[in-house]
Amino acid sequence: MADDELLDSLESVSRQFDFGEYEATAYLTILEHGELTASELSERTDIPQPRVYDTVRSLNDIGLVELQESRPMKVLAIDPEEAFGDLTASLDDLVANLSRTYTEPARNVETVSLVKSRPTILRYLSDIIDAADYELMLSLTPDLLARFEDRLEEKREEGVATEILISPGAEAPGPDDYDYRAVANRVRGRRGVTTPVVAVADGRYSLYATRESLRDDNDRYGVIFDRSELGFMVSTYLNLVLWSTADIILGENGSITFPRRYGTIRRAVADLSELGGEFTARIEGRDVVTGDRRTIEGRVVEVTSSPAREEASLVVETDAGRVTVGGQVAAYEDIEALDIRVDRADRTDEN
Repeated sequence: MADDELLDSLESVSRQFDFGEYEATAYLTILEHGELTASELSERTDIPQPRVYDTVRSLNDIGLVELQESRPMKVLAIDPEEAFGDLTASLDDLVANLSRTYTEPARNVETVSLVKSRPTILRYLSDIIDAADYELMLSLTPDLLARFEDRLEEKREEGVATEILISPGAEAPGPDDYDYRAVANRVRGRRGVTTPVVAVADGRYSLYATRESLRDDNDRYGVIFDRSELGFMVSTYLNLVLWSTADIILGENGSITFPRRYGTIRRAVADLSELGGEFTARIEGRDVVTGDRRTIEGRVVEVTSSPAREEASLVVETDAGRVTVGGQVAAYEDIEALDIRVDRADRTDEN
């Protein structure tokens, strides 16, 4: 389609949606009653009598109502399927042609981005879910869980370890009514509507958005940490503040397989503490004192974790001795872990 034809189509659809001050109210009122005179329409709405005729003629011009030129003039409702039939076809064609014209912008340029529109926030949320290779942590509303259910199931099938916090928990379906195991390893529900929407993929790519950002509210914003180590702030907040104050809906289902990769030490420690047994670990990170990159390997000989996950660390027995491992911005341990890979020691011994 030529550019001028696409512009004409876009303008045509735009005109059909260009309701004035009173058209929407008038149209819904006419639909509800089926047939009204101009006077009756004015009585049932806040449309001034002098504006009624212009309003209904505008609706007639775009094919949403029928005017019966009698005395008094009557306004008749048209079946919406009929009224919007041509518009739906036109809109489908328009979207198809716009999609062919669309050039996807690069969105991975800025390390930190502030976004303020609901569609943009939802797009980044979707992108973060898709980007997770081994670990996904989410704080969602029940509606968002339903919206991304298929993608979350795909991630579970790919072996991505997933934790989901749902709020308000009272609106989340019960474990007997919903197959949470298909979308997550662990699920918790949190009371109230104050919980933000949060997503963290592999401990690095993350989103923090206010609940208002998904409603028609002026106070809407989201912050994206794109491939940034700053993302640990979001995962730490999710672990310490949100996850620790939520009720268990689904505990780990016992199907953890190894080897496994972790983006956050808190999740690694939680799994090892829960499962028990002998494990080996390969840690890539930085020396806490010098800041130099370090990689260590060995048996995990100690696991430390507080109930609320505010403290989590490992001790790994290497050929050079024992090394303590903490999460990002660690201070007391020897190494700040940036990438954690764990395997069962007995399985390793067999190989």
